[in-house]
Amino acid sequence: MNTKLTLSLDNVVIEEAKYYARINKMSLSKLIENYLNALTKATSAADNISPLVESLTGIIPDEKLDVKSDYTDYLIKKYA
Repeated sequence: MNTKLTLSLDNVVIEEAKYYARINKMSLSKLIENYLNALTKATSAADNISPLVESLTGIIPDEKLDVKSDYTDYLIKKYA
């Protein structure tokens, strides 16, 4: 069931949103509906984290890996 909703937004934001919706071939209503749906799904998914997964959070170090450099080193070793 569709229900009307009135929003008050900055004119610039509205125009940019309309442009984005037009480029992506969708209505502004559908764009906002998709955004709100994704926003609420993300919140719901975060609520369903099992205790096991929660306990494992942070175990893997958050290091910045230089994949390009590592691959270059691999190729040098392979073909040298």
